[in-house]
Amino acid sequence: MMRHRASSARQGGIALPVILIILTVMMVSGIYLIKSSTSSTLTTANLAYDSALAKAADAGLHAGFAYLRTVVNKADLDTNQPAQGYVATLTSTWTVSTPAFWTGSVTMAPNAAGDRVEYVIHRLCVFPGPYNGNDCIKTSARPDAPTPVAFGSSLALGSARYATQPQLHYLVTARIAGPRGGNVVTQAVVLKGP
Repeated sequence: MMRHRASSARQGGIALPVILIILTVMMVSGIYLIKSSTSSTLTTANLAYDSALAKAADAGLHAGFAYLRTVVNKADLDTNQPAQGYVATLTSTWTVSTPAFWTGSVTMAPNAAGDRVEYVIHRLCVFPGPYNGNDCIKTSARPDAPTPVAFGSSLALGSARYATQPQLHYLVTARIAGPRGGNVVTQAVVLKGP
């Protein structure tokens, strides 16, 4: 009988380390799951925050488009219009990170969330003034598109020949800086006849 008791005492000593190892593995797995779910929640919240900022920044795009749409005298677009956030040129080396890119921008009134949207409209030309003889980005107008001005041809020497009056490209850029440090920049290209 003595032998039986000695062997059962040895087996009881092996179970304790095995159970401690299993508990340690379960604890580490639990910590990982909690951390993983917290990371997923933060990621989802950040994506929702960025989406809300992007929607708010779209107000700047709409304001820029509305200005371009309401311009009756096309000669007004040959020069800067600071009150409207309009700049008649854009230097090709500038990016939205370049401070000079935002010269002439307009900051809108705060929205319901208190965010302030800033926008600027650039005509994609090298020089101010009329587009003829200027280095502007142009696209041929659709032949069936109704237009309030008569169609004509580009007569600049060495320029592309358009079947109709070309449309000039305007870049509307809006940005917003959120209260939690998020920054969103959105852009739209608008085509408009000269």
